[in-house]
Amino acid sequence: MDEELLIAFDSTQQALRAEMLLEYAEIEIDIFPTPKEITAGCAMSIQFPSGALEEVRKIIEEQNVEIRGIYGKSADGGYLLVGEEEGGTQ
Repeated sequence: MDEELLIAFDSTQQALRAEMLLEYAEIEIDIFPTPKEITAGCAMSIQFPSGALEEVRKIIEEQNVEIRGIYGKSADGGYLLVGEEEGGTQ
């Protein structure tokens, strides 16, 4: 089973936009409260399977969705940033 990854946002508008785009692309997503360990301006995050990471990154980049970052669970139960994100905090 794929590990779940999380996209955090600085604005609800960008989160809702990403939700629409990812659903349109038929990527399995869940709306998830942003964990307190992740500092973000929006209380809503999107969770998705790690197997969809490349497609998610492509959509985010092509559609200029502004994100805080993409995070995965660390061994201690916290969250780690997955690589450098285009269009991160601006």
